[in-house]
Amino acid sequence: MIALNKPSGLQVLPGGLFQQRTVLTQLQWRATKQSSSILCHELHLAPVHRLGRGTSGILLCAKTKLAKTRLAAYFADGTSHVGGSSKNSLELSAKRKILKIYRALVSGIVSEDEVIVEQPIGIVQYPGVAKGLYVASPSGKPALSKVEVLERDVEKNCTLVKVEIQSGRPHQIRIHLSFIGHPLVGDPLYVVGGRPQCFDPEFVDDSFAPDGGFMRPAKPVPGDCGYSLHAHQVTLSHPTTNEVIEVTAPLLPILRTRQEAQEMSI
Repeated sequence: MIALNKPSGLQVLPGGLFQQRTVLTQLQWRATKQSSSILCHELHLAPVHRLGRGTSGILLCAKTKLAKTRLAAYFADGTSHVGGSSKNSLELSAKRKILKIYRALVSGIVSEDEVIVEQPIGIVQYPGVAKGLYVASPSGKPALSKVEVLERDVEKNCTLVKVEIQSGRPHQIRIHLSFIGHPLVGDPLYVVGGRPQCFDPEFVDDSFAPDGGFMRPAKPVPGDCGYSLHAHQVTLSHPTTNEVIEVTAPLLPILRTRQEAQEMSI
């Protein structure tokens, strides 16, 4: 497998306005460069999960079909355990074969040191997003996030948090943090409540391209950047040896605590 430190702004899979400059196309280019290798026929380079275009950090990619199947099963297994009580879900997380921890900068001061968010996530029709937009929805699929405060900045009215996700719903962290009243700083789409500011359930504009739009949508869409969300750490079992591996992606300066920033400057 390959662990990439994806920069914000790079899309994982082709879609909409982004067809060529994606992680997948760069992996395919890498495969062609290795075409002279005797193992070329075994290569099957592909991402096994997704990060939002504006999200940076660790992205796991498989080199072979076997690795892709097993790594994908790790992610699916974690999501399948969500839906019961949060206590049972958190206990099951200790037995999971993959654990993902993110850093995020959110607006406002989070009062509690730790928050468990269990808001389901569903899909609504939305302009510029052909398959629908993921939002906080009582009728959606179960999702669970564990939010831990790392540092509060009263002067700037923001909070640095660590988020451990027990499920992998699209845009889960952005939705869950905004649902509890603390959207990511700079998020152009999700606001308090876990839905877009411009969302009106009584009126949905259908004047967008069926494929999601090669024309730039007039309203904010999930791929828009501007927020600080970083896949910081991933702990997993190696897909063939079962060895426990921990991967860490360096933190962006804005996502470091004061102490971490001081240690970096020494």
